[in-house]
Amino acid sequence: MFIIVAPSGAGKSTLVNALLQQDPQLHLSISYTTRAPRLGEANGREYHFVSLEEFLTRQARGEFIESAEVHGHYYATARLWIEERLRRGQDILLEIDWQGARNVRKECPHAVGIFILPPSLEALEERLYKRGQDAPEAIKRRLRAAQREMAHAREFDFVVINDSFPDALRKLQSIVTAMRLRFASVRLRHADLFTQMCIDL
Repeated sequence: MFIIVAPSGAGKSTLVNALLQQDPQLHLSISYTTRAPRLGEANGREYHFVSLEEFLTRQARGEFIESAEVHGHYYATARLWIEERLRRGQDILLEIDWQGARNVRKECPHAVGIFILPPSLEALEERLYKRGQDAPEAIKRRLRAAQREMAHAREFDFVVINDSFPDALRKLQSIVTAMRLRFASVRLRHADLFTQMCIDL
């Protein structure tokens, strides 16, 4: 399980989409949210868009492995989807916030945490304005929130600074490859070979 976290505007979604395109063995968890879809977003693709009532009902039934309130909206990750794919031995990717990542890692301590940082606060502000999705006051709130969020980067296994998109993407790919080459991961994927060669008996 790979967990990718970043402040708003750091380029996380663009990096995640590019990583998924290049690595079909990675499966993205689609989060639930109570916020309205942005222009170009589709239900079931970027998020499962639900009402607050439905969200709270699912939460009360224990359907979420984590949930958090971010910028006035609720977000959560489906427990059953995660459990089914882990049982199949599939690599999964969660694109969530630091609060959600902390909660997931309580239940899945072996999850790999990756924090995406912008090259500077000035670059982050510029990206938020260029995105054109928020009013100036909302951008100021996001920048203040980003500074609080980035303080949690120390809780993660890896940090990637998104200064150059191709370079940041290569670093993400390197992390995924390295984690797949750990002894436990290779043994799980090649159990017959390990048995044949009397490894780890």
